[in-house]
Amino acid sequence: MYRKTLFLLTILVSLPSFAQSVKIPPYLKKGDTIGILATARKVDMAPLQAGIKLMESWGLHVVIGKTIGLDNDQLAGADWQRATDLQQMMDNPAIKAIWCAKGGYGTVRLIERLDFTKFKKKPKWFVGFSDATVLHSHINNLDIATLHGMVAITVGRATPEAIESFRKALFGEKLSYSLPAHKFNKPGKVTGELVGGNLSVLYSIIGSPSEADYKGKIIFIEDLDEYLYHIDRMMMNLKRNDYFKNVKGIIIGGMTKMRDNDIPWGHDALEIIQDITKEYDIPICFNFPAGHIQDNRALVFGSQVTMDVTATGTKITFD
Repeated sequence: MYRKTLFLLTILVSLPSFAQSVKIPPYLKKGDTIGILATARKVDMAPLQAGIKLMESWGLHVVIGKTIGLDNDQLAGADWQRATDLQQMMDNPAIKAIWCAKGGYGTVRLIERLDFTKFKKKPKWFVGFSDATVLHSHINNLDIATLHGMVAITVGRATPEAIESFRKALFGEKLSYSLPAHKFNKPGKVTGELVGGNLSVLYSIIGSPSEADYKGKIIFIEDLDEYLYHIDRMMMNLKRNDYFKNVKGIIIGGMTKMRDNDIPWGHDALEIIQDITKEYDIPICFNFPAGHIQDNRALVFGSQVTMDVTATGTKITFD
């Protein structure tokens, strides 16, 4: 009996370790409730109307958070007010998804005030992009999927394609994207867990408890309104922290409204990224339609995706 037990233990120890499976929150259905709140910059009700009407047209009930309309300089209330609003929605079993009203800056200021105990037991969809990357990363680190997509104030100017991808993601319909070729793309086909978000935010949380593990995964990045040398600095930081050495693939979203100094940097954002990532033997897709653009397509972080980059184009399929 001892020899048999020892033999079994030896087999188990020699088996390769597999990552813990990611929890996919229940997809929404008609009659469910979605909560809208502000985790960062202040916002009132007026710019939310298009988003509210869209949710209601899909058969969802909408709950408005207490942070909507609060004014604390740039922020939607004090840190404790924004954290309390989010905590209450996280713990409320009637709310099936939490949707950020707006981005900006400030979500990182409330993250350490949150208790994810109930959320981990009964996860629900967290939805947003840009500054919401802090919560995407923190929640993905708990092995729970999140939805990178429009914030509520952007619905009125979003493309029909972005809106439809958002609906499919919320309701659990199949997502796939076919994209034209880009001169900087690197060919290859891989399958892996999708993670990432806003480059500036990912850069800012390196070394913190909210930094996710990117090893063996596919990373998505996008950004807005940064100096070009900032893009170079942040990309170099991710490189030196072995982000690109350890990932299976890279997806580059919108690099929007970049700025330059009086003495030009000499390369645009995509050229900077291409130069820093070209040494890696992994598929890389440029100009994916997601980020600070009207055509902000939905991405399910934490889900398994297959990216197939060829000379004629790229296909990204969510498994």
